[in-house]
This record gives sequence, C-alpha cells and structure tokens, in this order.
Amino acid sequence: MVVTLAVALGVRHFIIEARYIPSGSMLPGLQLQDRLLVEKLTYRTRTPKRGEIVVFRAPQSFDPALKQDYAVSPLRCFIATLPIIGGIPGVQKPACEAFIKRVVAIPGDKVEVDPSGHLKINGKAVKEPYVNRYCPTGNGQGCRPLRAVVPPKSVLVLGDNRANSWDGRFWPGTHFVPDNQIIGRAFFRFWPLSSVGSLVSPDPTTTAPPATTPKPTAAP
Repeated sequence: MVVTLAVALGVRHFIIEARYIPSGSMLPGLQLQDRLLVEKLTYRTRTPKRGEIVVFRAPQSFDPALKQDYAVSPLRCFIATLPIIGGIPGVQKPACEAFIKRVVAIPGDKVEVDPSGHLKINGKAVKEPYVNRYCPTGNGQGCRPLRAVVPPKSVLVLGDNRANSWDGRFWPGTHFVPDNQIIGRAFFRFWPLSSVGSLVSPDPTTTAPPATTPKPTAAP
C-alpha cells in the first residue's frame, strides 16, 4: 500500500498529472471543468514552443510585485495540490496555485498586443485560430496593450479568451513566465467524454519573421 502510494505520488510529481480548467480564460477551446493531462518530461529536453498550452506556477511565485512576504515551501505546495487535501480551508496558498495559458512568444520575440488583444510578433500580425473573443475597444474600452521583447529563459503566455484572462499583459512586475516556473505541457483532454482527445497546439507565427537572439544583460 505504502509503496503503491509512493509510486503514484512520484509519477504525479515527476512525469504526469491531471488538472482541471477552473476559469473561462481559455475559452472556447478549453471549457470550464474540462479535465486535462499534463506531462512534465518534454521541457526537460527543450524549451516551450509557440502555441503550446502550458501549466505554470501562479504569478505570486515569480512576479516581484506580487510575491508575498513569506516563503511557501515546495513541500507545502505539493501537499496543497493533492486531491482532497488541497480543498481543506487554509491549506491552499495563492503562490501554490497553477495557471494554464498558451505560449504566444519565445525568447527574442518582439511582441505587440493591441488594446483589442490582437497579436504581432516581430512586426507582423499573426492569425490565432484558437481565439474568437477579443476585447471590445469602443467608448474607451479595451484591454491593456503590451510592447516588449521576450527575455532569455522566459515565455509570454496569454489566455485564448483575450477579453477575460489575467495573463502576462496585466502582471505588475513582469510580463513573462520564467522557464523554471513551468510545471508541464497540457496535451490531452480526458473529460468530458464528448471532447476526449489530444490538444491541438498550432504555432500561429510560422509565417512571422524569426526571433532574434537576445543580448545578455550585464549583472548589476
């Protein structure tokens, strides 16, 4: 019994785990309460690619403007994400939560996101077939625009539902997710049964100009 439990926990921690969709930020492709499999091996041998759906630690764990005054240990976060235990009041902490978004830009990419949520990479507008809801822009409305170059060892992630996603456009201290904060790649939906299948991760920027190699910055 103990050995079986240890093996199961090891598989979940190092190889693969199940996650569910808690919000509408990835609509329409991922619906509320969809269940996904997240594998943790791919990014040990390569970096994320544009279009891939990734699960990563909450911005409270890496954004300097959101980090909390106290440290949350990896063991605490591991326990908090276990089924049943994580639902106990007081166990879960914001820094232990996980987000799911889509990688839209990689190191060296010059990114522009306009107030409607449309995306340009390296100066060229790109088509995103997975997005069908942008931000309204009339009467002074709109989402926060973004212009930046993705730094080394980081990615820019956005929600497919551009009008309702708290993502790299809005984080106050950094727009980017460090590679070491990515938990894994979402690759398969196993619930509901009517939607079972692999998750499509098209790279919308295949026609965009190539990324440039970021220049290393001098240490302060």
